[in-house]
Amino acid sequence: MFQAVNHLHLTGLPVNQGVRDWSESHPVSVQHYENFPVASWLCPPRLRPAVTAIYHFARTADDLADEGSASTAERLADLEAYRADLDRVATGQPAGPRWHGQFQQLAQQMRRHALPLHLLHDLLDAFEQDVQNPLYPTRERLMDYCRRSANPIGRLLLHLQGIADAPSLQRADAICSALQLINFWQDLSVDGPRRRHYVPESDRRAHGVTPEELRHCIDSPRSRAMVATLCDWAHSLMLQGAPLATRMPGRAGWELRLVVQGGLHILEKIRAMEYAALLHRPTIKATDTPRLLWRALCMSSSAAAPSRAA
Repeated sequence: MFQAVNHLHLTGLPVNQGVRDWSESHPVSVQHYENFPVASWLCPPRLRPAVTAIYHFARTADDLADEGSASTAERLADLEAYRADLDRVATGQPAGPRWHGQFQQLAQQMRRHALPLHLLHDLLDAFEQDVQNPLYPTRERLMDYCRRSANPIGRLLLHLQGIADAPSLQRADAICSALQLINFWQDLSVDGPRRRHYVPESDRRAHGVTPEELRHCIDSPRSRAMVATLCDWAHSLMLQGAPLATRMPGRAGWELRLVVQGGLHILEKIRAMEYAALLHRPTIKATDTPRLLWRALCMSSSAAAPSRAA
C-alpha cells in the first residue's frame, strides 16, 4: 500500500542520512520507501523538514492501515485516533503519547508553512478506503481515490513552493494520479495474490478478464491487452502534467523531472515485457540512472519523453 508516497520512489534516489537517522529512532518502516524525494539532495534544504514531516505522517498512517495482523475494525479505530491527534495539533493542542514524535514534527511544519489541513485529511480518507479494500467500478471512481491518495502530496509540495495557480495545480494532480496508476500497473503481480484489485471493473470486463485471473495472476492475450490500455491511460495523464516539471523553479523542478521520467520509464519497461505485468514486476535499477538523467535534462514544456510505440 502507501500509494500516496510510494509512487514517488520511482527516481531511485538514495535516502538522505538525516532522514535515515530520524527513521531509525522512530517506529516507522520507512526502509520500504527510502527513495522518497525528501531523501534526494535535489530537495531544497529549507523544505526538507516539512517534506520529511509529511512523509512520516503518511508513512505512519499507512502502517496503521496495512502492517501487522490487526483486524479491519482495529485498523479503522487506529486511523480514527490518528485523525483525532491531527485535529488536536492543528488547533495547538498536544497529540497523545502514541504518536507524539510524528505529530510534534508535523505541528511545527504546519505552523511554519501553514500546511492545508484538508489535504492531510484527504490522505487519511484514502488510507481508510484502502482498509476496506473496495472494487472500483469505473475509471472515474478510481480517479476519485487518486484525488485523495496521491494528489494531496503534489499539492502539499506545491504549497511549500508557494505555487497555487490553477494550471499548476491541475498539472500536479495529473502527475500524481499518473504515478498512482503506474504504481498500480507495476504492482499487478503483487497485489493480485493479496486480493487488492485497482483495475477498474469496466476495463476488466471490456477485455474479458475475470477477477480470478487477476487474483491468481493468470497471463493471457486478454490480460495483456487490458494492461496495454491501462498503461496508455497513465501515459496520457502523465504527459498532461509533465510541463509543470519544466516550469518549477530550481531544485524542485529537477526533482520533478526525475519523478516524471521514472514513472514513464516504468511504463516503458511494462511495454518491453509485452505487458505481462501479471507475471513480472518491473523496477528502476541503478543502470537506468544515466538514461533518466539525460531525459530529465532534455525535457521541454511540450515533450516529456518519447511517445508510446505502436
